[in-house]
Amino acid sequence: MAVAWQHRALLLALIQRDLKNRYAGSLAGVAWGILHPLIMLAIYGLVFEHIFKVRVPQVVDNQPYVLFVATAMWPWLAFQEAVSRSVVAIQNNSAIVKKVSFPHELLVLSTVLASFFVQLVGYILVMVLLYLWGLGIHFQNWPAMLLAMLSLFFAALSVAFVLAALQVYVRDVEQLLSQVMNGLFYLSPILYTTATVPHWMGEVMQWNPLVHMLEPLRSALLNTSPADWLGQSLTLLACIFVFVATRIFFNRLAKYFEDML
Repeated sequence: MAVAWQHRALLLALIQRDLKNRYAGSLAGVAWGILHPLIMLAIYGLVFEHIFKVRVPQVVDNQPYVLFVATAMWPWLAFQEAVSRSVVAIQNNSAIVKKVSFPHELLVLSTVLASFFVQLVGYILVMVLLYLWGLGIHFQNWPAMLLAMLSLFFAALSVAFVLAALQVYVRDVEQLLSQVMNGLFYLSPILYTTATVPHWMGEVMQWNPLVHMLEPLRSALLNTSPADWLGQSLTLLACIFVFVATRIFFNRLAKYFEDML
């Protein structure tokens, strides 16, 4: 993005401010961003693997269920946190928006980048630990993993642009978002794969864009077979196209932010 590069110093300052404010007063600091998903992962592993005895189609034999969940959970958390925090990015910075002339999209972009940074640091650390423990993580397909993460990033940024702009005009967006995110979590292949659901449900789930990002990402880490480069490239192009459209939508509404805040 030309705007982001042109104002890169401001963007970096906004990212640093977001990270500092996020953990202000927290004893654990940034470590909590890693500990919280680990605790969630342990709970899911205990409940679904040891209590309910859940088994999913394994990409490679002897892969535990907790590994299956881990490969998709952190990317989901990056998406969820980026969207949830960005929805109030303009509203919470109303004083700056009213007094300083700058591209308002930087407020949304910085929040999304900060969220992905925190979650991806945790994701990489956990994947490396699982690899060292010999639990079947493979990094040969890292380019495919990168494509899927880029698609997820642009998808999160697109949703963030739309919701952050609408929140300025309709203050109920933030409250509705939490309910939508809860439903989206269970409608996305995080705790299961689309291969385990009824055929008709699998067909419906194909309309969920996250399916086309989370499953290739998981496959890239758990499978040594060649990736679906064509499918992932088309997904990335579609996400970039939507991103461009939502950015135009955001900037058109941004002209009236000062009057509505």
